[in-house]
Amino acid sequence: MKAVRRREFLSWGGTLLVAKAAAQPPSASPPPTTLPRAWIEASTIPLWPDEPPGSGSFAPQPVRDNPSPIFVHNVSRPDIRVFRPARPSGRALLVVPGGAYSFVSIANEGLDVAARMTPSGVTVFVLTYRLPGNGWKNRSDVPLQDAQRAMRVIRANAARFAIDPKGVSVVGFSAGGHLAATLATQHSEPTYARVDSIDDLSARPFAAGLVYPVITMEMPVTHELSRKSLLGESPDVADIVRRSAERHVDPDTPPSFIVHAFDDAAVPVENSLRYLNAMREAKRPVEAHLLQEGGHAFGVGWPRTPSESWPALFLTWLDRNR
Repeated sequence: MKAVRRREFLSWGGTLLVAKAAAQPPSASPPPTTLPRAWIEASTIPLWPDEPPGSGSFAPQPVRDNPSPIFVHNVSRPDIRVFRPARPSGRALLVVPGGAYSFVSIANEGLDVAARMTPSGVTVFVLTYRLPGNGWKNRSDVPLQDAQRAMRVIRANAARFAIDPKGVSVVGFSAGGHLAATLATQHSEPTYARVDSIDDLSARPFAAGLVYPVITMEMPVTHELSRKSLLGESPDVADIVRRSAERHVDPDTPPSFIVHAFDDAAVPVENSLRYLNAMREAKRPVEAHLLQEGGHAFGVGWPRTPSESWPALFLTWLDRNR
C-alpha cells in the first residue's frame, strides 16, 4: 500500500504517471510518519571505513513536501541493514530499493522483502546507497560504487552471518533494478580506488533478481527521471551507452530473474524485454515473469494477485541455479 504513495511522489518529474486504477491495491493508506521499528532495530554495517569516495563534493538537496521517512534522501553515509533468519540456510541477498535515483524506498522494496525472504532462511542486506544528484564527483559511478562495496562487505562478513560467500545474490527494484543490473553486468568495472583488503573480493553477484527494473538509459524506453538523476540533464552518447545495462550483458553475466507488469505506466516493460533478449543472445540463464497487471512499485506483490507469487518463484529459481 505504501507503493501507491511512492508512485505519486515520483510523479513530480513529469515523466512518471500514476498507475492506472486497475493496478491499484484494494485500499491505500498514507505512508508512516516515523521510521518502522524493524528498520531502526536492524544491525547496520557502514560501507566505507571513513568517508565514501568523493565525499568532499557532497551537497544535500532540498526535499519537497515533507515526504515520509521511508523515502530516504541525501544519503551521505551509505550502509547496509541486516535482517537475519531464525535458521540461516547459507543464502544471502543484497536488496536494492528503488526511487528514481532521487530517494531510497526502504519500506515496500526493503523491509517488506526482508520479511518475505528471512522465513526461508535467507539473510537479507538492504542497501541504502548514495544518490547521484547530491553533488558527488563522477555521478553515474556513485550508486555502483556503493553496490560493489556492499557485495564485498557482505562477503567479508560471511562467517559472521553464517552465509556462503559465493552464493550472495542481488535483487533490485525500479531504479534499484537498474543498479542491480549494472552490478550484474559491470561488477568488475573500476569505479573507485582500493580502500582496504575487502576490495580484493569479487563484487559479482551469484544471481540477479530484477523487479520492474529500469534497464536502459536510451530514450524513449528509459525512465526519464532516473536517467536525469543518474546522468544529468544532457548526457552524451558515451554516458548513455555506459549505463545502459542491456549493452553490457556478456558470458560472465550472472543468471537473472525478471519480473515486470505490462501495465507499468512508470517504467515500460520494454526495459525488461531488452535485458531478456540480451541474456538470450549471450546464452546466459534467464527467467522472466511478465504480468498482465500489477502497475509499478508493487514490491513483494499485491495480495491475491499473481504479483505476490514472484518471491516464492525467485527462491525456487535460486535453488535450481545452485
